[in-house]
Amino acid sequence: MTTQTLSASESYQGQFGEFTITQSDRIGVIIYRAGLMVAALSFAIGSALVLLNNNPTVVTALTPLYACFSLALGVSLFTIHIYMASLHRLLQVFWAIGSISSALLVLFSSESLAITVYNQPLTLFGVGFIFVALTGIYFKEAFCFNRLETKVLTLTVPLLLLGHLVGIVPTQGESILLGIWAILFLVFALRKTVQAIPADIGDKSVFTYLKEQRLAKV
Repeated sequence: MTTQTLSASESYQGQFGEFTITQSDRIGVIIYRAGLMVAALSFAIGSALVLLNNNPTVVTALTPLYACFSLALGVSLFTIHIYMASLHRLLQVFWAIGSISSALLVLFSSESLAITVYNQPLTLFGVGFIFVALTGIYFKEAFCFNRLETKVLTLTVPLLLLGHLVGIVPTQGESILLGIWAILFLVFALRKTVQAIPADIGDKSVFTYLKEQRLAKV
């Protein structure tokens, strides 16, 4: 993508009037997609270490990978365009709860984060919120762009986490679901890199209309 393309402003006709996509809008989308890519790569590397390596020492590498995943996901959640402001804020709150819970476990647990969460499924009531936020992104992308991988991910993530929480998914099944999750997350992030930028910005006239409606109520 050229500098000229990034800096040029383009006007579009939206549902509630004309709007302009600016350089700042485009940069925001690039940051959102970069966050997704870093999160997907961190998650895929961590998953590969778990699934393909029998050496128990690999768990020490999972915590920094998880931290990278969490930070990148946070960046994406703060730059994603979602029409419903309340839903956007809710996903950010979920991410914060999950991240804080994870940090507390790292600080106060005698075992690594991965081992603690795996052996104590109830910790998912805290840590799991970060994956609820991630699933929110999958759902949003599935709803807006009808992507097959995000539809599958929207079902896979809750199935794996809730299945582990209540103990109904066998270990082999969990491994399969984790592998599917890691692969499709990468597919999703890679496909976002070639998607037209205006699609991720959406109809800015809708954002303006909804903001005016909120101000009118106040």
